[in-house]
Amino acid sequence: MFVHEQATPFFISLVLLELLVGWLRTGGLIFSLNDEVTSVSAGMVSRLPQLFVRGLELSSYVYFWDNYRIVELPWDSAWTWWLAFFGVDFCYYWVHRCAHELNILWAAHQVHHSSEYYNLSTALRQSVTQQCASWVFYLPMALAIPPSVFAVHVQFNLLYQFWIHTELVRDLGILELVLNTPSHHRVHHGRNPYCIDKNYGGVLIIWDRIFGTFAQENDPVVYGLVHPVRSFDILLVQFHYYRYLWRRFWRAQGIKYKLSVIFNGPSWKPGLPRLGNHLEVPKVTVASVGKKGALYNPEWPLPLKLYVFIHFLLVLKAFDDVLAAKMILNQWTVILMTGYILFTLTSLGYIIDQRSNSYQIETLRCAVLMILQMQGFTKPVAATLNVFIEVFISLSLLYWVMQFITQLMGGKRKQN
Repeated sequence: MFVHEQATPFFISLVLLELLVGWLRTGGLIFSLNDEVTSVSAGMVSRLPQLFVRGLELSSYVYFWDNYRIVELPWDSAWTWWLAFFGVDFCYYWVHRCAHELNILWAAHQVHHSSEYYNLSTALRQSVTQQCASWVFYLPMALAIPPSVFAVHVQFNLLYQFWIHTELVRDLGILELVLNTPSHHRVHHGRNPYCIDKNYGGVLIIWDRIFGTFAQENDPVVYGLVHPVRSFDILLVQFHYYRYLWRRFWRAQGIKYKLSVIFNGPSWKPGLPRLGNHLEVPKVTVASVGKKGALYNPEWPLPLKLYVFIHFLLVLKAFDDVLAAKMILNQWTVILMTGYILFTLTSLGYIIDQRSNSYQIETLRCAVLMILQMQGFTKPVAATLNVFIEVFISLSLLYWVMQFITQLMGGKRKQN
C-alpha cells in the first residue's frame, strides 16, 4: 500500500540504526548478512503483486462497503476512529491466530517466522500469499466503518508492529499490561515450548489476555520455526511449506483426515487434538542451540559477502524504482523487471546456500543485468557512480564466466 512505499526508507534507516546500536551495546554484530538479505528479500517478494493489482484487503473492503454496508458512521467522528482502532486490532488478532492454527494459512505465515534471528529486518520478512486470506477477517467492519478510516488504521496497525521486532528494548513497565511490546512479541517468535501459539496481538495485548493465549517472557527465547528451513533460497522460504502440505494431504487416508491436514494446526496428527500436542515440541534453549551450532549460518568468504551485498543493493534500488514508477511504466517493462528482481533474489540465495549450480545461474543473471543496464532499464544510484557500476557488473560477469569455464573443464577431465 501507499503508506508502506513511503515508509520503506525509514524502515531501512531504522534497521541500520539498530545494527549500529546493537554493535555499540554488545561489541558484536546482532545479525548475519545471509539472514538479513533473506528477510528484506522476502519483504520485496511480498510486495511484487502490488505492481499488478491493488491490495486485496482494501479493494475487497471498498467493494463490501459499497454494496453491503448497513450504516455509514461519520468519518470525522472521534467515536468512529476509536471503534476502527479497536476493530482493526481485534480482527488482526483473529487473522493472526488463525494463521497459526489453520495449516493452510500457516503455509503462508511461516515465512515471517522462518528467521532464526530477531531484529527489525525480521519484520520485513513477509509472505507473498498471506493477503489472499487475511482480507476476509476485516469485512465485518465494512458494514459501518468508512474505507478511508479503515485504511488509516490497518496501515497504522502494521506500521506499529515494525518496531517491536527487536531485542534491544527489554521491558516497558506498566505498558506491558496493555500494549504489544518487544518482550511480548519475542515470545510469539520463539520456538521454546512455552512460546508456541502465544501472543497474537497487533497493537494491543489485551486480546491475548482475554482469550487465554498470553505468555510472559521468561526463559531466553530461541527464534525460528520448530522445523527450520535451513536455506536462504527466497522461493523455497516462501513456498516450501505448500509442497510439504500437498504431500501430507495426499498421504492422508480418507476425506476426514485430508481435510484435517488442511484445516487443523501444523502439529496435528491422527489421534491428537486439533492443534496437536505441544509437549512434543523439541525442548530448546539458547545455550543448547549455541553449543550444537543449530543456527543455520554457513561460513562463506568475505569477498563473496561483499559481492552479494553490492548486488543486493543494486536490486533493491531497481525494486524501489519500479515500485515508484509503476503507474507510468508499460506493463511489459513491469513484467520484465519483476522477473529480473525474482531471478536476482533467487540467484543470490543460491550463492549464500553455496549451491553447486549457483555459478551457472549467476553467470546468466549477470548477463541479463548487463543487458538491462545497457538498455536503460536500471537507473544508477547517482550519475557519478554509473561508470563504476558498469565496471563492477562487467567484472562480475567475467568472474562467473571464468567459474563456468573452470567447472566445465573440470567436468571434462573427470570424464577422461
